[in-house]
Amino acid sequence: MTVTPTPATLLSAMQDIVGAGNCLTADADTESYVTDYRRLYKGKAPVVVTPTTTEQVSRVMAWCHANDVPVVPQGGNTSLMGGAVPDDSGTAVVISLKKMHRVLAIDTVNDTMTVEAGVTLSAARAAADEARRLFPLRIGSEGSCQIGGNLSTNAGGTAVLRYGNMRDLVLGIEVVLPDGRVFSSLKGLRKDNTGYDLKHLFIGAEGTLGIITGAVLKLMPQPRSTAVAFVAVQSPAAAVELLGRARALSGGAITAFELISSPALELVLEYLGNIPSPLESRHDWMVLIELTSGIDEETLNGTLMEILEAGLEGGLVVDAAVASSLADVQQFWRIREEISDAQTRTGGSIKCDISVPVSRIAQFTENASAKVLALEPATRMVIYGHMGDGNVHFNPLRPRERDAKSFLAQWYKPVSDLVDGLAHAENGSISAEHGVGVAKRDDLLQYKSSVELELMWQVKRALDPKNLLNPGRLLPDIDAAGKSGA
Repeated sequence: MTVTPTPATLLSAMQDIVGAGNCLTADADTESYVTDYRRLYKGKAPVVVTPTTTEQVSRVMAWCHANDVPVVPQGGNTSLMGGAVPDDSGTAVVISLKKMHRVLAIDTVNDTMTVEAGVTLSAARAAADEARRLFPLRIGSEGSCQIGGNLSTNAGGTAVLRYGNMRDLVLGIEVVLPDGRVFSSLKGLRKDNTGYDLKHLFIGAEGTLGIITGAVLKLMPQPRSTAVAFVAVQSPAAAVELLGRARALSGGAITAFELISSPALELVLEYLGNIPSPLESRHDWMVLIELTSGIDEETLNGTLMEILEAGLEGGLVVDAAVASSLADVQQFWRIREEISDAQTRTGGSIKCDISVPVSRIAQFTENASAKVLALEPATRMVIYGHMGDGNVHFNPLRPRERDAKSFLAQWYKPVSDLVDGLAHAENGSISAEHGVGVAKRDDLLQYKSSVELELMWQVKRALDPKNLLNPGRLLPDIDAAGKSGA
């Protein structure tokens, strides 16, 4: 029987492995590691460990496994689902990968980049850019989020339409298993048909099966030209039809097609203060369209104008502003990317991150909006997201005169359940790209089949039989639902 180590024994062991300077214990030092991005979840940790090598992560995990100490792996701690912070029991060690931030190699012939897990997304993109390549993942938190976390949550973002999710952008990974063993497959191979592709077990597993410490990422050619427009459309249905026409006319050049509701635009313009709307008049629905290509800029802009003209002739497009400079492009994208922070600062946002087939986006959006407004007519319907891949951030926001606490207390669960149920009815998902964490964990009991949940737990038990790695995250207690025990 394992004896629970005392705090002093635990700290001494961690210091022996990573050094005293890489162990944080004071409340002031650990605060940012035990509190989530939205400040909705806060826990405790006897120590936050910041290793600098995979070998140190391995030794920490081996010691914790031998002594039954739970571990919470953490990247940039930008999770919206509470999946990267410990609970309030004060028993779990937090392992932050932030000091493992080296770009190890770039191969411009093979178009790959090998990085440690703590490299931020912005640093990875900058390194690729310096090598005259593109790493295409784009999300608003790129200055803070880390590659390991991007992999652990299978991050999506604004370029999935063109390049896919994080799962599609990685060729190999290195992972420390719950018992301290290291699975290393840092190969830049696009073809390797020698059995199970084990990396996919860990991508999207939210740190419950292993700690990703390194990765080989795919690089792409840098586009020669970019064309961007901020477009007012008649409705979500018109936006879907415009997307179809844009795909047909662009020959695969669409990188992003982002839906934005009027309340979302108004909120972010108010938050940013001194930035005008790209469009002179108010419109209920807009899309941000970006084309990128290896062809010249004049030809690409011509393609964008052809798309807009087809939309105008078909009664789909109401108005449009075409970016004429890099400053315009940056401003259009800043408006889109700051919507999330504007909601966080405002408070009282019910964040629903759903996906449905693209063909069902319009019906879902209109139906869900009507049902939410029937409950609370003054709700601001902040709706935006990646229409091109079916991912809608459907985030009803408190009425202006209503305080956030009372609005969320009354409506958070009823509205979340309503929206998730409608997405599920459209053969959709209740979490498109934000993951499950704690916030959506128990909802899986309703939306995942018993077979799916049992298979997930079988994988968890096989790799982490002691349930020490990020316990209480992602996987619901299927005992509570009367299924085979967890």
